[in-house]
Amino acid sequence: MLRRWRMSGWMGDNLVAMGKLNRRDFLVHASAATLAAAATSALAIEQTQRVFVGTGTPNGILAFDWHPASGELTQSGVAAQLTTVDWVTYSPDRRFLYAACEVDTFNGKPTGEVASFAVKDGALQALSAENSAGPGTCHVAIDHTGRVLLSADYGGGSAASYRVTEGKLSPLVWSEHYTEHGPNKERQTSAHAHFASFSPDNRFAYINDLGGDCLHIYALNAATAELTRAGIYRAQPGAGCRTLHFHPNGHTAYCMNELNSTVDVLHLNKSDGALRRLATIELLPEGYRGPTRACDTVITRDGRFVYFANRDNDFLYSFHADMETGTLTPMKRSNCGGKIPRNFVLDPTERWMLVANQDSNNITVFARNVETGKLADQGKAFAVTTPMCILF
Repeated sequence: MLRRWRMSGWMGDNLVAMGKLNRRDFLVHASAATLAAAATSALAIEQTQRVFVGTGTPNGILAFDWHPASGELTQSGVAAQLTTVDWVTYSPDRRFLYAACEVDTFNGKPTGEVASFAVKDGALQALSAENSAGPGTCHVAIDHTGRVLLSADYGGGSAASYRVTEGKLSPLVWSEHYTEHGPNKERQTSAHAHFASFSPDNRFAYINDLGGDCLHIYALNAATAELTRAGIYRAQPGAGCRTLHFHPNGHTAYCMNELNSTVDVLHLNKSDGALRRLATIELLPEGYRGPTRACDTVITRDGRFVYFANRDNDFLYSFHADMETGTLTPMKRSNCGGKIPRNFVLDPTERWMLVANQDSNNITVFARNVETGKLADQGKAFAVTTPMCILF
């Protein structure tokens, strides 16, 4: 089968032009392109970048300066005073930032808070704040058009959608309160919506229900922010579906299961948004019987490497991924640099992995080999009170 690849931007245009050149001219142009790419990469490594960190404190969102040449973080003050910010995310054009606040009341109602900000010169300017569908809002996700925001409420077991206009949120457009529950008597007596996401083509939306061991699937109307029920994916009983991340191949997804520390490797049916389990990956070392909570997922831009974080026994787990199938091959478990890794991210150069360790009050930075995907055994820790989410 012939596969067609579409390239855009400077490099794509130049490759099209190269098709008309002889071998000597091609080599000259190719060398120029390589040098330009190397110069751009070197410039990115030298440039200081603003990083926002959501925290479980009254100071909410903190600002940091990131120095990619040395892997250093320097705190730059409070960016926004919100209470208990579990998650922050950018709009697709990075002009706006959205935050989920895990509070039990907002504006006199028993819900969490969803807030939006304009991002200007590394600072945040408040734009809007709306009630979520229920208490304990722990996650927000923006669709690929930047016109629809979803929120998920852990405490309320609910989810909601909002229309977005120039960064400002409408009152909630759609909401649903879930009734699913699972066999874990401590964690699954009721539904716990934990994570929202969108299919790569933006036609479908997904809500992870940790309490109900399932993913709720919806057809998305990006113009109105309305969601229509399209199906459900059911994980193993007691798994606790926490997060969902799509691989760059466009048809593989990884569902992180918190309660049994596994990952379901899923195939996306692009016609109806359905998810089918291909395999389940065990994260725990053989024979481990202690407390455990799987947490988050990081995928490299080229899709060659996937990383998972696990809490309580506190480790990162590196995998090599097959680009076509998304199949995972384990590489190594490694140190997370603290206690209870809540969130972790790669910096834009992908030369560093940053881990937000909630209970040890630090962000630990590990060097990463971009060719092999291997993480350094030891990192450098920077003090941050209750870090919950890191945003480049």
